[in-house]
Order: sequence, then C-alpha cells, then structure tokens
Amino acid sequence: MHVVSGKGGTGKTTLAAALAIALAAEGGRTLLIEVEGRQGIAEMFGIAALPYQERKIAAVTPAQLGLPGKGSGEIFGLAIDTELALLEYLDMFYKLGRAGKALQKVGFVDFATTIAPGVRDVLLTGKACEAARRKGPDGRRAYDAIVMDAPPTGRITRFLNVNSEVAGLARIGPIHGQAQAVMRVLRSPETAVHLVTLLEEMPVQETVDGVADLQEAQLPVGGVLVNMVRPPVLDAAAVAAVDGDHREEVARALGEAGLGGRSRAAATVRAAVEPLLDPLLEQAREHAERVELEREQRSALQHLRLPTYELPLLGEGVDLGGLYRLAGELKRQGAA
Repeated sequence: MHVVSGKGGTGKTTLAAALAIALAAEGGRTLLIEVEGRQGIAEMFGIAALPYQERKIAAVTPAQLGLPGKGSGEIFGLAIDTELALLEYLDMFYKLGRAGKALQKVGFVDFATTIAPGVRDVLLTGKACEAARRKGPDGRRAYDAIVMDAPPTGRITRFLNVNSEVAGLARIGPIHGQAQAVMRVLRSPETAVHLVTLLEEMPVQETVDGVADLQEAQLPVGGVLVNMVRPPVLDAAAVAAVDGDHREEVARALGEAGLGGRSRAAATVRAAVEPLLDPLLEQAREHAERVELEREQRSALQHLRLPTYELPLLGEGVDLGGLYRLAGELKRQGAA
C-alpha cells in the first residue's frame, strides 16, 4: 500500500494518480483511493464522479508510458464516503442491518464524526487496509497495489496513527481488533508513505518535519517525490558569473544573433539592443537565485537519506497524457 501525502499545492493528487498508473503498467491491478471528498481522481481521469464502490477507471500498457514491455494493467478508483463507510462498519461488526439506515436518517453519522473526528480517520484508513488485505476465491489478493491520496503532510501522521489510539481506548471487542489489524498493515514493510514536495523552502521544511513525525510514530516512510522541477536555463558557470558587469558581452551577443537588424554599425546595433539589456540581466539574476535556492533545498532533502524522485514541470498543465508522462518518469526512476 502506497500512501501519498504532501503540502497543499505540491501536486499530491496528481502524483498519486501517476504512481497508480506506473504500478499497473506491467499488468497489475491497482486501486487508487481518495479520502478527502474532492473527487480529484474523477477530475484527473476525466470521468464522472466516483461512487462509494470500486470502479475500473483506466487500462494502461507500458507503451503508453513510453516504455518497452507487453501486458495491460488495470486501475480502479474509489472515493470513500465517510457516512457510508460508518454504516458499513457498523453492519460488519454489529450486524445492525436496517437499524443502520435508521441511524443515517436521524443524523447519527454526522453526530458521531463531529464529536469524535478521529472516527472519520479510522473509517478511511480501515477501508483502505481492508482492500489491501482482501483476497479472491483463488487465494490471491484482489489488488497488486493500493495507492491512497491521503491528507496533507501536516496531519498525515495523526491520520495514520489514530487506530493506535483507538486500540488503546477500546481494550477488547471488535473495534479493538479492527484497529490493531489496521495498524499491522500500516506499520508493515508492505506499506510506504511517500511525501510530495517542491524545491521551495516551505514545502521542503514540511517534508522534513513530516518524515520526522512518521518515523517517531514508527510508520514506514517510502520516498520523496519532488514535483514540478524546472530545467536550468543557465549552466553553472553562467550562474556563478551572473552578478558581474556583463552589459557589453550581452549587447555584443545580441548583435551577433542579429537582433540589431541588418546594420553593421556598432552604435546602431547597441541602440537597438539597449532596451533588452536590463530585463535580460534581471531575469538572469532571478534565475540564478532560483537555481541556488533549489540547490539548497535539494541538499536538505538529501539529508533525509530517502529515495528521491524528480518529476518535471509540465508547462501545458497536467491532462491525462501528462499523467501518463509522469507515470513513465516514476517507472524509469524506479519509484514503481
């Protein structure tokens, strides 16, 4: 089971979807789960809103990812509905049947999840872990991989660890047993929590803090997915030299590139390119500052000593084709 978290705005849902595609590429069955009620999966795959049931949303082949190989995998989607999950939970462990429907009508579900917010997290993680443990009549697991688009980094540890607290509160009975079973899955070597970040100070710091919290809670950390990485425009020498006085060099280079028109007169060429000099030099300085900032953030991530994968910024936005491109990158880098 792959749990994908990250600071808001880092592309967490996008990379969860791309990871699910990458995991299914060689013929596997992957279940992609969302728990925040935003229908982000449906939006990413351009389909109708997902119901509270597992539904096939795509098929994938290695060729679609630009990779060699044969076979076709399947991706299923599930948007967990807290209310229906609670009714399912009550029926499973307490055999309420129609009584559960009556509880729904009187608003018990909203009441329960409001006075005890942790109940919601128990239901969400429990449903995902049930899918991870489920086996078919032939004894094989229903899915080769589960990918959960989880809550943001700031509350991921609490979200995953709440079953441990519940198991401590309920010493016996089905709730205790269920909570323990969930924690066995979440803390097992078959689970990995991946954190999505950008090469910016706040997302990186939140990633560093998130890794520390997860490790303290004895939850298995997977890798760091660095999203929206922009290619460097200037080489190292140009970045190092950006603070010097290069107006004459730039003016001469622009003239040689033909930006001064057909005139060969130096004064004419200089007059033509003069308005471009300050904007170009300012852009070079800004780019150099960004390159240096990204270098510092990469260094901070390297200190985590975790597998790190870099995904490119897709300037045209992320449509379904972009998802497959990102999935191919994850596959090539060994993330799936």
